[in-house]
Amino acid sequence: MKRIGIIGVGEIGRAIVMGLREGGDKSPEVFLSPRGARTAAELSERYEDVQVCADNQEVVDRSEVVIIAVRRQDRHEALAGLRVDGDKLVVNVMAGVGIDDLRQTLATDAPLVRAIPLPAVRERRSVTVTCPSHPVVNSLFDYLGGVLPVADEAAFNVFSALTGTLTSHYWYLATLTSWAVDHGIAPAEADHYVRGLFQGVGRSLSDETRSLHQLAADHETPNGSNERIRTTWFDPANSEALTKALDDLLADLK
Repeated sequence: MKRIGIIGVGEIGRAIVMGLREGGDKSPEVFLSPRGARTAAELSERYEDVQVCADNQEVVDRSEVVIIAVRRQDRHEALAGLRVDGDKLVVNVMAGVGIDDLRQTLATDAPLVRAIPLPAVRERRSVTVTCPSHPVVNSLFDYLGGVLPVADEAAFNVFSALTGTLTSHYWYLATLTSWAVDHGIAPAEADHYVRGLFQGVGRSLSDETRSLHQLAADHETPNGSNERIRTTWFDPANSEALTKALDDLLADLK
């Protein structure tokens, strides 16, 4: 794989480029669409062998692998009239856009693979779900932090729904910080402590010998503070509301 094109240079497009270019190894040439012009220009100035193309067709023509990263609602406008020959490999990172949908839009017989890269691919430490499994795509995302191929789009959509919980986690931490500030802690001190507290918890996730339930149990003592908050705040009603929100999102992604 010597030439990669990216159509739609937003946060994920930027992260992929950074992960590829800062790995230290010989990286492929990268061709960027003019969509997201400011980000594309910044990346081309920062990295050698990253170029901004005149239009999306030039991206396709100059690339072996084409990553489509436009917003779901913009796909028809961005991809209208695009010619994608059968010798290309297309990677679709648009949430909620299935293989049949994209194939109809592009009117191509080129191989299509879905993927869920997250911003952490910029540091090459995020596992990316792919469907269907494809050796070239798997190799790309394995380099960017790890790859998890799944058998079908039904399973893929479940993983896609899980990514919708990320900002809720950040908001949870922000709520904790605000609570501390309301009780007289300086904002900078509250922010610093909450970040450190959960960075430590995050590192424990690398221990895959213990299940997530076991990790939770290992951080609790009977009748202790952690057990009290978990059982009084994250109660059955709270859990049911989260499950329903995920079910509704999954239905939309289908």
